[in-house]
Formats: sequence, C-alpha cells, structure tokens
Amino acid sequence: MFGLCALGLVLAIGMPAYRNIIDRQQVARAVRDIGSIAQQLERYKTTHGFSLPMQLSDLGSNVPKDPWGRDYGYLNFSAGGKGKMRKDHNLHPLNSAFDLYSSGPDGASQAPLTAKASRDDIVYARDGGFIGRASDF
Repeated sequence: MFGLCALGLVLAIGMPAYRNIIDRQQVARAVRDIGSIAQQLERYKTTHGFSLPMQLSDLGSNVPKDPWGRDYGYLNFSAGGKGKMRKDHNLHPLNSAFDLYSSGPDGASQAPLTAKASRDDIVYARDGGFIGRASDF
C-alpha cells in the first residue's frame, strides 16, 4: 500500500515536469524549423526575381511538419489574402512580406495573436526579429 502511494506521489509530481520538458522541446524545435524555413524563403526570393513562393511546398520536399504533425502556416502577402495577416495586440501586421507560423499544440489559430486560439502558436514576427510563442510576443 505504501509503495503504491509513493508511486502515485512520484507520478503526480513527475508527470507535469515531464510534460513541461516535452513542451519546451517541441517549441524549441518549431522555432528552429521556422527559422530554417524563413531562410529557405529568403533564398527562394533571391533566386526567383525577388518574389516569394505562393505556398511552402514550392520550396521542395525539405519543409518539415511542425512538432505536432501539422503543416506550418504560410501566407505570401503579395498573393492577396491580406485580411488573413497575423496581427499583434494593436492589430498591426507581424511582418511585411509573409506570415509563417505553427498553430501549436492545440492546432487552432486566428489572425490576431490576442485570440485564445493563437496564444500557443509559434510565430515568425518583426520580419524575423522574433520567433517564438505568440503569448511571449
């Protein structure tokens, strides 16, 4: 009986800490991936007459899935759809040429970062000056 209680106590303390470590690792991977994809976008822009691809798949097969198994979000502003631009708490666009993000663990996202669905998103903002969790921006 005592052993079972001790095991329960260890699990109660250890599981949240373990989940926190996994979460931090997933966010760090998404940040690295987004930084790498942004570099690929810049190389594409340089080699294609300063135009960005219409979709990430135009970069080739080396675009990974996010740590939660979903495609990274991407919006080329020159392709229209400016109403879908990601926006900060003042409703200013995060970037000038494109949006790049992961919808995070919950898989839900909305354009304003202040929306509940977007708080856990991993975003590329300030044209690369910030890459991280939307709630930290």
